[in-house]
Amino acid sequence: MNYNFSDKIFYHIYALGLGNCQKRNDFSCPPGDFFQKLEGDLDRIKALGVNALLIGPIFESTAHGYDTLDYFHVDRRLGNNESFRHFCKVCHEKGFVVCLDAVLNHTGRDFFAFKDLQAKGSQSQYKDWYKNLRFDRRSCMGDCFDYDGWAGCMDLVKLDVDNLQVQQHLFSAVKMWIEDFAIDGLRLDAADVLSKSFLDRLGCFCRTLKEDFYLVGEVVHGDYNEWARPGRIDSVTNYQIYKALWSSLNDGNFFELSYNLNREYSSEDGIYKNILLYNFVDNHDVNRLGSVLKKPQKNLYLLYGLLFAIPGIPSIYYGSELALRGERGQWDDYNLRPALPPFSASIPEYLKAEFNADFLAPAISLFSKIRSENLALQKGAFRIEYTSNLQFAFWREWENEKILIIANSDSLEALIKLDLPQGNYKNLLDGKLYHSNDFKGLQLAASSFYILKFIH
Repeated sequence: MNYNFSDKIFYHIYALGLGNCQKRNDFSCPPGDFFQKLEGDLDRIKALGVNALLIGPIFESTAHGYDTLDYFHVDRRLGNNESFRHFCKVCHEKGFVVCLDAVLNHTGRDFFAFKDLQAKGSQSQYKDWYKNLRFDRRSCMGDCFDYDGWAGCMDLVKLDVDNLQVQQHLFSAVKMWIEDFAIDGLRLDAADVLSKSFLDRLGCFCRTLKEDFYLVGEVVHGDYNEWARPGRIDSVTNYQIYKALWSSLNDGNFFELSYNLNREYSSEDGIYKNILLYNFVDNHDVNRLGSVLKKPQKNLYLLYGLLFAIPGIPSIYYGSELALRGERGQWDDYNLRPALPPFSASIPEYLKAEFNADFLAPAISLFSKIRSENLALQKGAFRIEYTSNLQFAFWREWENEKILIIANSDSLEALIKLDLPQGNYKNLLDGKLYHSNDFKGLQLAASSFYILKFIH
């Protein structure tokens, strides 16, 4: 298992949304001040216990960032290469690693190679750069050729990433971002449709430049072992556990979470026990947790506690530490990617929690601190102790360090009976001490969470 990033806690930022950028690039506006403003917010972010930033696509694009037109320059709506270089330097000085969202599977229609195709048709030197280019019919966009769009979206033109000239172009850009900006990793957008041979070459190329360079792939379905393996990429987005986390609370069914965690991480036969998967509870593509949970005021604390206690690398999506709401629109994702202070005067009222959520950011800070101080939570083995509909207990163990996690999602107190190894246990959340005999009939507080470290 690659433990290089086992101590990392990510803060995921969708830059064009947070930065209150205009929806479409006019290609003439002066450089924005996104990185200067974000630099001023780093201490607040760091106070959450975060030590890694994942910043949504920052390469020059036409609209939303996933329609790249230039891999070598920062989107002018955010800033320029100089401002981002300074930002990276400040981040590293403050103890953050910096990872970028890299869209290597497709480009936008304004990308230079596609523009050349539009102008020259079958005579273009870039006619082999794109997947399934056909000159015997027109595209639905009116081009004199047809092509494949990602997931049928014709604004996102699929590259042939196994073409050596395409690889040379993409790898040259990656080399520049590593050498000139000292970035520490990439999130590979749409990694589930990138060829495995391309990922192998990319992994080898990046680690030749920077041995501990981190690659995490966006994978929604499938066997994660196909992507996260030695020599390929380090991790993938854990959509399976994302769903199990919130629905186990909504449905009062911890058996769902227990089953999926055991399937993935059991110390005996977990299929992903040797991978540190990238865990999240919301992101720029799915509804905010504050809108997903049926009882957010009761369950947000529990859910974030679980996020920081289960195996894998935790990620916080910007603004969710405020319990923000947000749901996908019929035709856009703007409510998932809003502008927030310091980039807007205030948080939009319709996104604010309907209750006092001041407890959440301090809770996340405490969960982060406990995780950072205990190797068992960073890279320990996983073993289930107890599961019922509303109560769940599991162990994290690393060498001689043993930590028991207990969650009670019942809105009432609940009695739990556990036969634990003899000794004393300390709740790392409040410092309270327990003896193993106490667990033979322990009254759990309503909607409570315990991180119990075996002392002796």
